[in-house]
Amino acid sequence: MAASTRLVLGPLVGAIDQGTGSTRFLVFNAKTAELLSHHQVEIKQKFPKEGWVEQDPREILQSVYECVEKTCEKLTQLSIDITNIKAIGVSNQRETTVVWDKTTGEPLYNAIVWLDLRTQSTVERLLKKIPGRNKNFFKGRTGLPLSTYFSAVKLRWLLDNVEEIRHAVAEGRAMFGTVDSWIIWSLTGGKNGGVHCTDVTNASRTMLFNINSLEWDIELCQFFDVPMSLLPKVRSSSEIYGLMKSGALTGVPISGCLGDQSAALVGQMCFQDGQAKNTYGTGCFLLCNTGSKPVVSDHGLLTTVAYQLGRDKPACYALEGSVAIAGAVVRWLRDNLGIVKTTEEVEKLAAEAGTSYGCYFVPAFSGLYAPYWEPSARGIICGLTQFTNKNHIAFAALEAVCFQTREILDAMNQDCGIPLSQLQVDGGMTNNKILMQLQADILCIPVVKPSMPETTALGAAMAAGAADGVGVWSLNPGDLTAVTCERFEPQINPEESEFRYARWKKAVIKSMGWESTDATSNGNGDSSIFSSLPLGFYVVSSMVMLIGAKYITG
Repeated sequence: MAASTRLVLGPLVGAIDQGTGSTRFLVFNAKTAELLSHHQVEIKQKFPKEGWVEQDPREILQSVYECVEKTCEKLTQLSIDITNIKAIGVSNQRETTVVWDKTTGEPLYNAIVWLDLRTQSTVERLLKKIPGRNKNFFKGRTGLPLSTYFSAVKLRWLLDNVEEIRHAVAEGRAMFGTVDSWIIWSLTGGKNGGVHCTDVTNASRTMLFNINSLEWDIELCQFFDVPMSLLPKVRSSSEIYGLMKSGALTGVPISGCLGDQSAALVGQMCFQDGQAKNTYGTGCFLLCNTGSKPVVSDHGLLTTVAYQLGRDKPACYALEGSVAIAGAVVRWLRDNLGIVKTTEEVEKLAAEAGTSYGCYFVPAFSGLYAPYWEPSARGIICGLTQFTNKNHIAFAALEAVCFQTREILDAMNQDCGIPLSQLQVDGGMTNNKILMQLQADILCIPVVKPSMPETTALGAAMAAGAADGVGVWSLNPGDLTAVTCERFEPQINPEESEFRYARWKKAVIKSMGWESTDATSNGNGDSSIFSSLPLGFYVVSSMVMLIGAKYITG
């Protein structure tokens, strides 16, 4: 029985899906795209100071090893032969920045996560070097505005503030990479000959990469004062980078690599111009395939490399709308406010309310990303009355995710000129049916969710299985497996949708201008009342007067 099962399954492909909140390893049937087994480990986020978000690179790597081993154990229990796993793909949280020592294999600092805001003063300093302080000055080369979001600014902060990293750079021991580079280098041998590489999709999120020439840009590296010796070699998204050097899958090639949002685009099979998908994870990311030429947005979207599925294949590009806080707002309700014990409870609370009752939530915890790129914004909840309760706040939190998607979809429709007739969705939050129905209502178009929601991991597996030298997964349109979907149709009239959206926009305006870099007096983000001279003088003089008065009366 077990032998016949193995025969029927044929070649398998694994995918490491390393996200902001968790790491997973999933194994797919290369012929049917069926998910056979997986394992997941949650990753801790550290918040050492306000606006700072870090993760331990060692914990990330250990979670990868654990997920691979546990999934292989589960497959063996199912009588599935793990020697049929012919390739492994990697999908990862993008922009998150790691610097490590190539002689010891140890990270030199915690990973600075893409959401992190500590670099705002670094951004302000860099803007002073640009004519007219134009944050879009490099957009023609990078597709990106100058922002705390991207890796180059995080790396610049590390070089400025971490002495151990400066020493390692001076001694030629330091390596930089996004999470994909750290994982691939470690899995292919680490300090014993590990492969230091990244792919075009991840490189395009650093602000050091020229998306036209598909190379590291010397002038950009000079502007950020980043030594090019730190950078990984840029490869396509589908080729053999190296072999697994330990564990149950020793000897299996790692042959696919895509930033998580590009992987979801591939997994949703958006290979044609104009096809788009929206992923609901920690953040929310809408990508639209624009073909073999980069399209520069006039409405606050990013231009990014979507994928390059082979060394000799052309790169394809996408327009992207990035929202910092989506699933993270649900975790915030659970971990910070404590109004729910599990994230699933939020759907129940929202269903009980059925409306926000005029309450609007702008979760600008890390400023506002697309289409505003406004780092001064902070989260607000407005429209509260004595009637408002936790159910209404839960509903408003879900509605906020949908309103943010509406904003980036409007921008994308303006840039592309042809409005989307439906929205393909994926990601962990799509299991929330209230959210999906709200999204259809607010967009006034159908929302389509694949029955197999693991499209990010699937995209990484497809890239790995299709690589030259592996060849177990065909990407020819006629060979791709048809996907069954669940469909959510709009259930409210457009007038009501527009009214609620207008109220949301009003709340967004109120969220802006809360923070400025003036409050931070040093590079570490510590603020002090004495950073304001008049205020400091007032406090000190008041203290002197109080002591003097006490002395006189004593």
